[in-house]
Amino acid sequence: MSNCIFCKIAQGESHKEFLFEDDRVVVFRDLYPQAPVHILAIPRAHFHSIKEVEDETLVGRLFTAAKKAAEKLGIKDYRMVINTGPQAGQSVFHLHLHLLGGRYMAWPPG
Repeated sequence: MSNCIFCKIAQGESHKEFLFEDDRVVVFRDLYPQAPVHILAIPRAHFHSIKEVEDETLVGRLFTAAKKAAEKLGIKDYRMVINTGPQAGQSVFHLHLHLLGGRYMAWPPG
């Protein structure tokens, strides 16, 4: 999708430092961090949300890429979240996995 900011980032059209990248996934720092470490793992291909993904290997690669970026940053404990739909907090409609760390994570959040 030409107007999707995450598509532009994934294709290198918008300047972002990738903490991890391969042919299907990129990982970068969130522009509006909610924790000392807040990174996003996204597929290079556009998917509106996780509901559109049938490829289990792609889902696994998102998690693995985020884990590798966390290791690179020295983060040992973290939370991974995929928001799906506006009521769940999804604000950019390109599948993305949040990895948050660097502080104690309470549950429930808030």
